[in-house]
Amino acid sequence: MYSGSSDGESHDAAQRKIPPASSMLWVRNLRRFIGSGAGLGSEALMELETKRILLDIFREKQHKSAEAGTIPSFYKKACARIKPEEGSISQRVQRLAKYRFLKKQSDLLLNADDLDAMWVCLRENCVIDDATGAEKMNYEDFCHIASVCTEQIGPKCRRFFSPSNFMKFEKDESGRIAILPFYLYVMRTVSLTQARIDMSELDEDSDGFLQPHEMEGYIRGLIPSLAQLREMPSAFVQMYCRIAAHKFFFFCDPHRRGKACIKKVLLSNCLQELMELHQESEEEVTDTEQAENWFSLTSAQRICDMFLALDKDMNGTLSKQELREYADGTLTEIFIERVFDEHIRHGKSVGGNAREMDFESFLDFVLALENKDTPEGLTYLFRCLDLQGRGYLTTADIHSLFRDVHQKWIEGGNYELCIEDVRDEIWDMVKPADPLRITLADLLSCKQGGTVASMVIDVRGFWAHDNRENLLQEDEEPEEE
Repeated sequence: MYSGSSDGESHDAAQRKIPPASSMLWVRNLRRFIGSGAGLGSEALMELETKRILLDIFREKQHKSAEAGTIPSFYKKACARIKPEEGSISQRVQRLAKYRFLKKQSDLLLNADDLDAMWVCLRENCVIDDATGAEKMNYEDFCHIASVCTEQIGPKCRRFFSPSNFMKFEKDESGRIAILPFYLYVMRTVSLTQARIDMSELDEDSDGFLQPHEMEGYIRGLIPSLAQLREMPSAFVQMYCRIAAHKFFFFCDPHRRGKACIKKVLLSNCLQELMELHQESEEEVTDTEQAENWFSLTSAQRICDMFLALDKDMNGTLSKQELREYADGTLTEIFIERVFDEHIRHGKSVGGNAREMDFESFLDFVLALENKDTPEGLTYLFRCLDLQGRGYLTTADIHSLFRDVHQKWIEGGNYELCIEDVRDEIWDMVKPADPLRITLADLLSCKQGGTVASMVIDVRGFWAHDNRENLLQEDEEPEEE
């Protein structure tokens, strides 16, 4: 009894004798010393200071954001397309995924046998229009042909027989459409899709754009399938691809970034012009048509012969003096000067002399002159006509430009003419929005921009305009006979 009570009393006494840690003077002094930072090492102090600075910065940004409110993001950097290293796992996976995707898309296309089978189905299940003799089908026939084609060809042809496709075509009073336009639509869709797949395979960085060497590769792969190019000499293939690809970039790369958008290439007239070379017999194509088609072998050889004939010193470039002989010397001096000022700024300099025009710039020059009525060609020429670089032409500019044409006109033994009358005629043709100046937009909207450009840079172009009625009459006479 006694010993138990003694132990309890001693335990209570020990609790009363030991004060809490917070009440101990040395504990309070130690905590105060550490809190001031005086007892910490240099690394700990640096860490505390860093945290304090970062916290201040964070609070300052929060305060500014609260004051500014929600600000829309005007620019967001796209996810960086990090090009994988050559031979890396990432590159192999990317190429494999691209190959499988394009292969799947290619398998969904109709081949030549499928197209032939579809044409047979269309002809066997259509009706003949009594009035015109055209082969037509109504919507019920359309649905029936869709079922027949699906059984014979497979489900991949089903997408062409949708109601929306039927509504795209012109219908007669009975609600029928002609089968030929529909079939041509299917063929063109298949052809464009196949072209896009082929171009995508050559698009090395998969950004939807083709660089010059990729476009040349696409054209090189097409040559065996183009009937009019099969007999092309192997030594000329590389030069031909270079010439052909340049037209795509002239029309599809107006900002001269060195790459053409695949979608724009597919929708351009250039690809359609190239595909015209599929015609089996060249006898069906006249010499004039071959010369007018930039992609024909005749046209490509003409361009090369023209450049070699102008390059008198055989140094691979053209000087101003050599370019003056273009088109039998009918172009004006001031126009040649302006071409070098505006489009040969980074041209090749030979032997420390003035810069000269290389073959690529020569192709741009020829394309602009042969396509003066297109926005791309007229834009090229307008930069040369804009003598002051102000973005518009004044009466003084027209007077300066036409003065050289007038001189060549008189030297050719033609009748005397008044420059002011020609200037007024140009103003009447263009009808500019501002009566004191002509802009590029005015030339494009008046639909006679190419004619106006020819009148002020080429004496032969002015002669053609001056004799337009006689030339038109000569063109009509053979038709009457």
